[in-house]
Amino acid sequence: MATLLVHVVTGPENPTRAALGFLVAKTALDQGHAVALFLAGDGAQLLRDAVLDGVAGLGTGKLREHYEAIARAGGRFYVSGMSARARGMTDADLQGKPAEFAMPDVLVRLAVEYDKALCY
Repeated sequence: MATLLVHVVTGPENPTRAALGFLVAKTALDQGHAVALFLAGDGAQLLRDAVLDGVAGLGTGKLREHYEAIARAGGRFYVSGMSARARGMTDADLQGKPAEFAMPDVLVRLAVEYDKALCY
């Protein structure tokens, strides 16, 4: 199977597009592909519990449901450290989640190593 990088830069201000990125990642995992998500810009906020619970896209589903399916299926989240800090995120926002803060070099490495990259 393939490896897929999903780069999400859309945040809760556009719930449909944000949820779509997670839905596509979940769908790829359901099909047996390996998936990593890199959340940057306003997308860094998507792993905050309040955002996970409050975002639902029009026709793209609930962010929390997609996140939980991704986590159960072995998906990995990388959150831009610079974007997160600029938005007041801390280690507590990622606690207990299959996620870590990452710098741009990680995004570049993933983009080069993975078979395909999709951006939302």
